[in-house]
Amino acid sequence: MYRLLNIELHKLKHSRSSKILIITYFVLLTSIALVAAIKFDIGPIKFHLAEMGIFNFPYVWHFNSYISAIFKLFLAIVIVSMMSNEYSNKTIKQNLIDGLSKKEFILSKFYTVILLSVVSTLFLFVVSLILGLIFSSYTEFSIIFSDLEYLLAFFIKLVGFFSFCLFLGILVKRSAFALGFLFVWQFIEGIMFGILRWKTNPDIASDIMRFFPLNAMSNLIKEPFTRLSAVQSVANQIGEKFNFDYAIHWYEIAIVMGWTALFIFLSYLLLKKRDL
Repeated sequence: MYRLLNIELHKLKHSRSSKILIITYFVLLTSIALVAAIKFDIGPIKFHLAEMGIFNFPYVWHFNSYISAIFKLFLAIVIVSMMSNEYSNKTIKQNLIDGLSKKEFILSKFYTVILLSVVSTLFLFVVSLILGLIFSSYTEFSIIFSDLEYLLAFFIKLVGFFSFCLFLGILVKRSAFALGFLFVWQFIEGIMFGILRWKTNPDIASDIMRFFPLNAMSNLIKEPFTRLSAVQSVANQIGEKFNFDYAIHWYEIAIVMGWTALFIFLSYLLLKKRDL
């Protein structure tokens, strides 16, 4: 494992574009802290996001996991470019000539996916913990470390999404086309959801769509905004009530893990049958 991972890290180390994208990604994760600085007053109305409780424990784990997942596209570009460079620079052929099997080649990429996901999750944990300790109204040990399942969901979501990008990179070979296909697939899932809602009803449509890859990954971490106490308080005043399910469910994790395994297997199958 270490040998395979070391090969990929060596390639990333000597890729200027990959280094810029990775650094940008982690800078954006850190920029979540800037939300705490958003503060302005309009007459009697005082608006300070940090004081609204977005960094309160345990809500901070949910909020930061959801927001951070938006930035995953930067690492997705790295994953896709990593594969397209293998073909354009013919390093994939050289690796196989040097004795690396096709299975080991795919594993080296998958180990890189896992490493990037682990580092991202740990980084998010540290940033969220610091923000929570600074701004949270609740600092009891049991409260701080509750709801950490959102970090697990964040990790599973990244692994699944990057595995999909890895598969597309192998399937299409060109990074621009692979990323284009990613957006097209997102559009296809949206169209299918619309058709299902039209032909059936919203509940049945949602139940079916939860098995589609991008939708399954999206469902892992639901939007956290309606969970915020300030938002619920305003909603109650105008007669609205939010009864959403914000929990992380085992079957949602299982669906994404199933897609992850399928993407890696299909990547290996493609590489095995393809004449390089």
